[in-house]
Amino acid sequence: MRRTVSGVVGVALVLGSAGSALPSTPSVATTSTPTKLVAFSSCDTAVEGFRRAATPYVTAYGFRSGPPRGPWRALENITEQATQPQEAAGAAGPDHSTTNVHEAGVDEPDLVKTDGRRIVSVADGKLRVLDVAARGLAGTLDLPAGPTAELLVHGDRALVVHGSPGIPADIGWTGGNTQLLLVDLSGEPRKIGTLKLEGSYVDSRSIDAVARVVIRSAPQLPFVTPEPKRSIDQAWHHNRDIVARSSIDDWLPRYELDQGGERRSGLLVDCEHVSHPTTYSGTSMLTVLTFDLERELGTGDPVSIVADGDTVYGNHSHLYVADDHLPWMMPRRAVSMRQREMATDIHQFDISQPGPPRHLASGTVRGRLLNQYSLSEHDGHLRVATTLSAPDEPATGSSNSVTVLAGQEGKLVEVGRLDGLGIGERIHAVRFLGPTGYVVTFRQVDPLYTLDLSDPRRPRAVGELKITGYSAYLHPVGEGRVLGVGQEATLQGRALGTQISLFDTSDPARPTRIATHQVPSTRSEVEDDPHAFLYWPATGHIVVSVYGRPRGVSQGMVATGALVLRLEDNALTEIGFLHHPGERYGGPRRALMIGNTLWTVANSGALASDPDTLEQRAWIHFG
Repeated sequence: MRRTVSGVVGVALVLGSAGSALPSTPSVATTSTPTKLVAFSSCDTAVEGFRRAATPYVTAYGFRSGPPRGPWRALENITEQATQPQEAAGAAGPDHSTTNVHEAGVDEPDLVKTDGRRIVSVADGKLRVLDVAARGLAGTLDLPAGPTAELLVHGDRALVVHGSPGIPADIGWTGGNTQLLLVDLSGEPRKIGTLKLEGSYVDSRSIDAVARVVIRSAPQLPFVTPEPKRSIDQAWHHNRDIVARSSIDDWLPRYELDQGGERRSGLLVDCEHVSHPTTYSGTSMLTVLTFDLERELGTGDPVSIVADGDTVYGNHSHLYVADDHLPWMMPRRAVSMRQREMATDIHQFDISQPGPPRHLASGTVRGRLLNQYSLSEHDGHLRVATTLSAPDEPATGSSNSVTVLAGQEGKLVEVGRLDGLGIGERIHAVRFLGPTGYVVTFRQVDPLYTLDLSDPRRPRAVGELKITGYSAYLHPVGEGRVLGVGQEATLQGRALGTQISLFDTSDPARPTRIATHQVPSTRSEVEDDPHAFLYWPATGHIVVSVYGRPRGVSQGMVATGALVLRLEDNALTEIGFLHHPGERYGGPRRALMIGNTLWTVANSGALASDPDTLEQRAWIHFG
């Protein structure tokens, strides 16, 4: 996100305690721990390192969950976003919205994509292509069985990703497989390549035709567990022996590629392309794959690091993978209370050049991320918003921080930090706009802090506004204005229903809320997935998917619909709700503006409507 809000030096929406003073910036930053990675010199060195590193984490049930990666070791030492009109690759279609993404020009995978000429969706095990002009179904492709897929599209190519997540258990992360399909959309959709991978899918990003896919994998070792004829001690010794006798094939993820009528399989990554920190557990590995969607699928030129990850953020220059898996996965006896306080590992990759990414730096900050919006790079500095608290402590023991990192000689080093945001609360939303930051925390009431991030070494709070409720997603809607989607709440913090708030942030010392719109007894999918949000600047239309009890109904089925608003000047006006024909339990998942038509897409079909009257123009049932 690159647009700077006019007149705002820095803004943070933060819900804190009544009467709280503005947080201060520490004069010396001491809580971030830099980490430098090095490559293995050979496969023999790699397997020896994996065995040595993993042995202390072996139990009678396999690997201990959540082994102490960098975060706990470290604590011991203590743009307007891209929903703007675009032209389709190839033949130009009408002006149209795109997936609601974090950084303009950096696409994110989603359930629905459009180039203005066609709409491509994945749902219920099928990829469907809709012809926008003809307002009809142009083609369908059956997808492999598995969890819900998502896709990236460039020109006449779609990359469909099926990712089954690993399961956190006492033996660590188990299972997890990823399948990628390259699909030709030039006619009837057809599969032109399939890549199956060991490891669970984390996330992906694409810039033009180049897609980066991140997976996380665990070693495939035949661990045993105690049983009537095998004691706990015997199982423990057996599992340690399995690690001692393991080969490199047990530690590196494997692949199967079906392309052009030929099939091949093997280890996904070469040993010399695996990097590791000085101290590591060896129980997980991150791999970044690179695909040129205009060429054959291939195996993605993989680059791996011995680490873990669950959050991806990227801009045009760098890809960041962060890991803040919960420390409750570690046995209480294994760590002290201070060690169990959450921290986040962050790994930076250079993606500015063609070909595989290059690992640049790694580091650790205290606290836990909310999502990818907790990370943002500006002028060579990475800003990170985190909530600090041990997960088994009450909310009153929490606070929130913004840490500024810079890359120095292979390490992400802390250069500035602002502490004390929302004491006793946790972060509910984050947004950074250039030198501006937005952070929403919540427990009962909502102070709106404004932050000045123009000096990366001295981030500071400059203003405050107290309101009820909270925003779970923040979106810039013009100079000096920000829209929030979340919940209204009582003074005691009880959620009352969906609330859309318009904030005037033109004076950073005096932010105000100038308009609200509420839908009682509902919740919005936008709170969990910003891809479900649409803002169309050309006309001021806002579309938010909501679900809950129908208005005036205290019992009965849950209804889902798309709330359509218009932002004019400083007012929010409801146009109405869109419900798909015959829909009882599901409803619109995504909204698109193509020319002068509003499209909403659900599992059951796609609806074309007049954006001003919501009159139906076409209904395409998927069947």
